[in-house]
Amino acid sequence: MVTAAQPLPLPRTARLRHLGPNWYASVMGTAIVGSAGAALPGPAHAAHGVFAAFWALSLLLLTALLIARALHWSRHRDQARAHLLDPAMAPFYGCLAMALLAVGGGALTAGRELIGTHTAVALDAVLFTAGTAVGLGAAVAVPYLMAVRHRVDAAQASPVWLLPLVAPMVSASAGPPLVPYLPPGQPRATLLLACLALFGLSLLAVLLTLPLVFARLITTGPLPLALTPALFLVLGPLGQSTTAVGLIADAAPGVVAAPYGRGLAVFAVLYGVPVTGFALLWLALATAHVVRARRRGMGFTLTWWAFTFPVGTCVTGAATLARHTGLMVYDALAAGLYGVLVAAWLTAARGTVRGLLSGALPAAPRPAPVALPSGTGRTRSGAAR
Repeated sequence: MVTAAQPLPLPRTARLRHLGPNWYASVMGTAIVGSAGAALPGPAHAAHGVFAAFWALSLLLLTALLIARALHWSRHRDQARAHLLDPAMAPFYGCLAMALLAVGGGALTAGRELIGTHTAVALDAVLFTAGTAVGLGAAVAVPYLMAVRHRVDAAQASPVWLLPLVAPMVSASAGPPLVPYLPPGQPRATLLLACLALFGLSLLAVLLTLPLVFARLITTGPLPLALTPALFLVLGPLGQSTTAVGLIADAAPGVVAAPYGRGLAVFAVLYGVPVTGFALLWLALATAHVVRARRRGMGFTLTWWAFTFPVGTCVTGAATLARHTGLMVYDALAAGLYGVLVAAWLTAARGTVRGLLSGALPAAPRPAPVALPSGTGRTRSGAAR
């Protein structure tokens, strides 16, 4: 996700230098197509081979990006450190954690028939552990850097700030499917309650940050054109938290004491229904902003991957509510949102491939333009907003 709407092509030798952690969003967006599809009810299971193919592609993308980013850190350490000190780029380190978690979780849901249950569990366990550790580190380190080094103010509030905070919520939903594969008793209960703690950690942090994003929209005006798709990132903690409480409730019977197991099932509905309602409200608001930005010349950037993973979490959240309430309306909502997810993935993937082939991606950051007359706003690429 970059700030320039139409970046200039870079020499091949310079392209690796500008490969930032934002590229992990493509892994997340690809993995969720497979795992969200596997969560759909009924006839969708006939397409399980397609879902497994998307998961396999996400695994390949993750492997390639981990290697490329390791080379980036070894060959361009100054640029890598600059990313950490850039308030627009540092939050994307949360994407590394979520990419690990998304691919790991997809191994059990979409990839199990492809690689076998034993391999899927082992791969998920490794990626879950690594992703959770990276996510917790990002949830602490990025806000710390924002406080002591980045020098940001409320007028700069962006949905991107949510990325490191929502990573533990992805862990909260990725952990429960692993619970049955642990020894009964303390190990299972410990992992399940740890996931509930991760849910609370992330939720409270998001609740502190989200009002800043909404207030920025109301008091300062729309985001710059190239950043407008990032509004969809708000859907991530909403859909992912609904998914998390539902999966925790699914795993609770026989793991925690009977009153708490039943209470978690009730909580999954009492929490998930109103949060999904707010997610639909935000989806409409974000869509209106994107339509406005598109009419004003918003071009493709990696920010368009924000249309994928957050919408996918709403698919899994709706599917979870369908199981817990038995209401067909949530089945229909999950199917409809999945159609949006697939269309978004096709659009983002096409734009990314075209950018890679043309040499426009990865894109170098551009200097900000000179000051404009009062009342005129422009992105760093010069596009009017």
